[in-house]
Amino acid sequence: MLIVADENIPLVDAFFAELGEIRRLPGRQITRADVHDADVLLVRSVTKVDRDLLEGSAVRFVGTCTIGTDHLAIDYFQQAGIQWSSAPGCNARGVVDYVLGSLLTLAEIEGADLTQRIYGVIGAGEVGGRLVSVLKGLGFQVLVCDPLREAAEGDGYVSLEQIIERCDVISLHTPLDKTGEHPTWHLFDQQRLNQLKQGAWLINASRGPVIDNNALREVLIQREDLQAVLDVWEAEPQVDVELAELCVLATPHIAGYSLDGKQRGTAQIYQALCDFLGQEAVIKLADLLPAPWLAKVQLSAECDPAWALAMLCRGVYDPRRDDADFRRSLVGNVQEQKLAFDALRKHYPVRREIEGLHVHLEGESMALQQLVKALGGVLVP
Repeated sequence: MLIVADENIPLVDAFFAELGEIRRLPGRQITRADVHDADVLLVRSVTKVDRDLLEGSAVRFVGTCTIGTDHLAIDYFQQAGIQWSSAPGCNARGVVDYVLGSLLTLAEIEGADLTQRIYGVIGAGEVGGRLVSVLKGLGFQVLVCDPLREAAEGDGYVSLEQIIERCDVISLHTPLDKTGEHPTWHLFDQQRLNQLKQGAWLINASRGPVIDNNALREVLIQREDLQAVLDVWEAEPQVDVELAELCVLATPHIAGYSLDGKQRGTAQIYQALCDFLGQEAVIKLADLLPAPWLAKVQLSAECDPAWALAMLCRGVYDPRRDDADFRRSLVGNVQEQKLAFDALRKHYPVRREIEGLHVHLEGESMALQQLVKALGGVLVP
């Protein structure tokens, strides 16, 4: 069996070597000729997989090691009898850590109290739903907009207009949809961007075109009260440099790039392929993940919860480093910038997740216990 795989998918050999021959290729450069004789295609979000790529090939299974599926022609797969699978939730925790780090940076710059803000989360799927749980666990006031979940579940959701009107912080976690009942392409256009509350913070770690990047650039120029954090860009790997300069934090689509999340995505696709082949999945992710660099933290029960939140989050991950690396890459011509964008992703440093961090409390503090549990930490003796 021939497996064609994006060269940036981690642990491909460890998971798939026993299933067949592996051919690794740059994700953006996979062609019809490359997949003609392949039985299995493993990709990330940078590879558009459609009829043009697959028609006439031997491919019978497509796996994307990502949450999103907007790069997959699922209707064509169904017509052609091609089995496919994604990795829902694989990087959800990494994105939550990115948002928490961004909030800490914004609060530090503005001298803001995070507990006094109203948070709006748009899209309550694997990532957004996890973020909502963490924010509520921290005691923050959170409003949620998700028309599809609202239709299925009823109460507990608000409209997009209510989010824009009431929220001081808006975090986007929607899929990219141009044609559905609730399209998200340019969900935030110039009109909606101008309707944001005075001093609002806008975070996008979903898909670049959910925000009209040209409109956002113009609105940020006109409204100095607004603050933006962008991890995704409308024309990736090309980036609007002027827009990046206007953002408090700008990063190259790495919000979910924790080591745990990337390897979890590979493990999920391995399981799906084994199911498709009718084989037992014998390789386990737990046997492959290395020990975290920061394994245990000790806190005094006397410490300030706001300080503890910043220390725990930044001790594991601080997005300001990624922002600095990205800004240094925005030089040269457009082609050089595009290559640098992909290089930052390909050679991304090891980053772990807050979830599972062991925390020992010296003394009793209900506030700190709640904080640790909300972050997904583990209280240990």
